[in-house]
Amino acid sequence: MFSRSCISLLELASGDMLNFPPTPRNLPRLMTTVRGIMPEIEGSGGLQSPPPPDCCEKIIVVANFLPINAQKDVNSGKWCFSLDEDSLSLQLTDGFPPGTKVVFVGSLKVEIDISEQEVVSQKLLEEFNCAPTFLPSDIQKKYYHGFCKQYLWPLFHYMMPMCLDHGNRFDRKLWQAYVCANKMFADKVMEVINPEEDYVWVHDYHLMILPTFLRKHFARVKLGFFLHSPFPSSEIYRSLPVRDEILRALLNADLVGFHTFDYARHFLSCCSRMLGLEYESKRGYIGVDYFGRRVNIKIQPVGIHLGWLQSALNHPLSSTKAEQIQQQFKGKKLILGVDDMDIFKGISLKFLAMEKLLLQRPELLGKIVLVQILNPARSTGKDVQEAKRETYVTATRINEAFGFPGYEPITLIDRDVPLYEKTAYYSLAECCIVNAVRDGMNLMPYKYTICRQGTPKMDEALSLSSDSPRTSTLVVSEFIGCSPSLSGAIRVNPWDVEAVADALNVAITMPDVEKHLRHEKHYKYISSHDVAYWSRSFFQDLERACKDHYSKRCWGIGFGLNFRILSLSPSFRKLSIDHILSSYRKTSRRAIFLDYDGTVVPQTSISKPPSPEVISVLNNLCSDPKNIVFMVSGRGKKSLGEWFSQCENLGIAAEHGYFIRWSRKSDWETAPLAADVEWKQIAEPVMKLYTEATDGSYIETKESALVWHHQDADPYFGSCQAMELLDHLENVLANEPVVVKRGQQIVEVKPQGITKGLVADKVLSMMINEGKLVDFVMCIGDDRSDEDMFESISSIASNSCLPTVPEVFACTVGQKPSKAKYYLDDSVDVMALIGGLAASSLKSRSNTAIQVSLENVV
Repeated sequence: MFSRSCISLLELASGDMLNFPPTPRNLPRLMTTVRGIMPEIEGSGGLQSPPPPDCCEKIIVVANFLPINAQKDVNSGKWCFSLDEDSLSLQLTDGFPPGTKVVFVGSLKVEIDISEQEVVSQKLLEEFNCAPTFLPSDIQKKYYHGFCKQYLWPLFHYMMPMCLDHGNRFDRKLWQAYVCANKMFADKVMEVINPEEDYVWVHDYHLMILPTFLRKHFARVKLGFFLHSPFPSSEIYRSLPVRDEILRALLNADLVGFHTFDYARHFLSCCSRMLGLEYESKRGYIGVDYFGRRVNIKIQPVGIHLGWLQSALNHPLSSTKAEQIQQQFKGKKLILGVDDMDIFKGISLKFLAMEKLLLQRPELLGKIVLVQILNPARSTGKDVQEAKRETYVTATRINEAFGFPGYEPITLIDRDVPLYEKTAYYSLAECCIVNAVRDGMNLMPYKYTICRQGTPKMDEALSLSSDSPRTSTLVVSEFIGCSPSLSGAIRVNPWDVEAVADALNVAITMPDVEKHLRHEKHYKYISSHDVAYWSRSFFQDLERACKDHYSKRCWGIGFGLNFRILSLSPSFRKLSIDHILSSYRKTSRRAIFLDYDGTVVPQTSISKPPSPEVISVLNNLCSDPKNIVFMVSGRGKKSLGEWFSQCENLGIAAEHGYFIRWSRKSDWETAPLAADVEWKQIAEPVMKLYTEATDGSYIETKESALVWHHQDADPYFGSCQAMELLDHLENVLANEPVVVKRGQQIVEVKPQGITKGLVADKVLSMMINEGKLVDFVMCIGDDRSDEDMFESISSIASNSCLPTVPEVFACTVGQKPSKAKYYLDDSVDVMALIGGLAASSLKSRSNTAIQVSLENVV
């Protein structure tokens, strides 16, 4: 079912505000067939050879803004451009392999008249390797200041749009503008990309659905995405009306990066709860299997550019400013805060902590100063204005209460402070505090630590000897991205004003030896994990994530923002009815094995008994004397016997083969194994403990097995409990003749040697022993227990005892890693397939009967 938020491009183009720029004419066309399947994307239906290894790599860095400063000359009217050394997009190129060509795609921070756009584009591409995206002013406003800043940004910082005073309600026009802007960025990438060779690295929440547009045109594009903001918990994220579209878009990347494990964990939890996707770690790398593609997850905090910061420290103006600050605050200890002016930085809470510290330690009056630098706000709105007003009111009140002539405890600097001046403050601050209530990475503590390490020029300006021990102290909120990386920092809950005041007191009174040890620990980490290290690590993982692109066949499926790539190995293909019917009609000794749940009936079906249609199809299939048909299930013999009582010739294997009945008239046979079930007395109490602790779980008791089900439990908690239960049962049952296995939302304990594979072996052996040389074997199943059957019937092809090799069809339900060579999408496809076989049998018998009648007449 498509939700209203799943907007196709045709729908988007219906409004005047959504006029997309023309797509480059050299792009391949998409050929749409039935049911939304796009069979060939740039020839991706078949295997392609990888690009030659000796070609020069190119990386396309896509961000909302280009790393360009733009200014128009007043006299000449011409645009002047220069590189923005402060831009992360530019700094991260230091980590790329030597000789790598980098092209930047993004928008400019200034508006360019439409008549000048072509000339500006040419100039930026030739001189700076930048391909600018020019968004119409109305799209830019709704996309950036609307959807990004007034909806996504607050939500990703845990602010729910409960009322108009706290975040904006969802506006579909703003969402459409966001989609439109992402499409325009994607079109610009398509103009400069060589899809066979180039890598694309997309940055931040402004461009989260861009991967879908690129993947739609280039199935094997090498695509990475990094989120620089927090990713909220599933309870927050699930309130987003377009939550599925954004998740699916991110999963169209090959590698998705986050600053911390918490952010990655929230993303994975959303994928599990909202899309039903499971994730696992292989050799230390976390990944999500998504329609045959493995989407890798990268957890790596970004670093700073040491050379850029040290250059600012060595600037003459920095030394001069440091001397002025030193003189201005002579005899006082500086506590420094540098924050953007927004509602999440906790600036007022920081001031309240300063007030509490002065109340608790009145002897510090006149000896400490909190210098707060306010960076310009990145967004507009009444919430920002209210936060700024509150900041000024709080600072003024505290200064009036505790200040005296020549001393104000809080110094507020509200202007655009140049970098050289910030480095001067960093160098002189005794303590640095970041008190944000929710923030992304926030590199201010990193910059502070590097500046406190100093340079020869700054040491000279501050009259410090080169061998003097370096010190620094950090008070950081536990809600910011860099907090886990700074193990020597004093972590605080910004909402606990008294705790923050205590932390400030500890920081400024800490012995110099301890300050030095903490500083050395931080400096060693920050200097070795700089921005080049971060980008190098990300790019290496992106290369690894893309190495299998050319070993699989790809198909595009889905419409609009629900588009995704189905990626399968060359030997794994959909089982065609025409293909199997051809073999079916030519053979005369057939063995057919069918799983029940998830195969003949949907896994999610509430009504578990078979429908009249299923009974009819099975009866038609079993009535063919050339067929031996078995229903092989993990269910108990009682329910299976009752459900299929109308199927006279159907064989049934219950409880994975512990009980077998060859037809309705025959008796149930029990597996020739020890009937000792004393192990149940050990396993059942353990399962009961987990059932009581896991809401929605239950125990199914079979004659031969115990099964713990958690499909109705919370997906994340149920999965965690299943892993714990598996480990627990393996330990307590280590000396018992049983096996503990985890299946699809179950944990099962059953006797050793009982598998579905043994059922297939037994049936096929019986046919061979009776002289019925089997020439057709088909097995269809959907979960791990069926893999034993696939392996068993596949091995029959290599049986040297058979005069001819039988036709073998091992088929799994759903696209997933399997020992089967074929797949069907769902139980509907399964019933269509076996219905086709049954119809062929009926037609064959009818033709035979007619022929016999004619012969009798003659």
